[in-house]
Amino acid sequence: MKQGPGLFSDFGKKAKDLLNKDYTSDQKFTISSSSYSGLALASNIVNKGGLSSGDVAAQYKHQNAVVDFKLDTESNTTLTITDLHPSAKTVASFKLPDYNSGKLEVQYFHEHATVATAVGLKKSPAVDFSATIGTPGIAFGAEASYVTSSGEFTKYNAGVNMTKPDSNASVVLADKGDSLKVSYLHHLNQLNGGAVVGEIARKFSTNENTLTVGCSYLVDPHTLVKAKLNNHGNLGALVQHELRPKSFLTISGAFDTKALEKTPKFGLALSLKP
Repeated sequence: MKQGPGLFSDFGKKAKDLLNKDYTSDQKFTISSSSYSGLALASNIVNKGGLSSGDVAAQYKHQNAVVDFKLDTESNTTLTITDLHPSAKTVASFKLPDYNSGKLEVQYFHEHATVATAVGLKKSPAVDFSATIGTPGIAFGAEASYVTSSGEFTKYNAGVNMTKPDSNASVVLADKGDSLKVSYLHHLNQLNGGAVVGEIARKFSTNENTLTVGCSYLVDPHTLVKAKLNNHGNLGALVQHELRPKSFLTISGAFDTKALEKTPKFGLALSLKP
């Protein structure tokens, strides 16, 4: 695939990942393994609010095609097949026993444009469409979701994304024009390869503004520290340590600095890959 402006869903993704990825208030245990034949197996157990759930997943890679299979404790079976066609990225997914959950997505990458279309495999499907134009450095894009049964657009968003080797900035107008999100991420050598990020989200219908700042810091090649704080007083922090190659222990916490009498939330995630 050619290097181009990327997908609209990737606008602001780096900032979003720094502020949200690996933060949890649950207890999660994951064990996975892979073989040279292209087969990978993974099992997850999650304890959330005193309730436990889990799933078993398998992935098989053959040439350009990737097949994912997952079975969870709710008796849901998900099958995903990726890259069915060599000239574009194609994703077909099915969730059983809900036969109407089937979905087909096609992503086409060009030097100066990217187009993605997803269609539900049922009688009156919803159609999702997104497109971006530009370069890897700056891109403009939009996305929309159209329901054929009602003939209405349930979603339309637009935005711009700017990427440099050491920074990323994005502006996205979402929720049918009711919300605006501006984010900026910058990598700093002073943080040993870590980064700082700022995000401003405004909801016009309620005049609510949320400012969130965060940072990541590499203590050493195997230990990552992250923290975030917003103007509502919500503070989050985590420590992630690589126990061995591709095996991680993550401890995270969340506090309400404006209501210290509330019990803080803590999360623990252990991911092992023998």
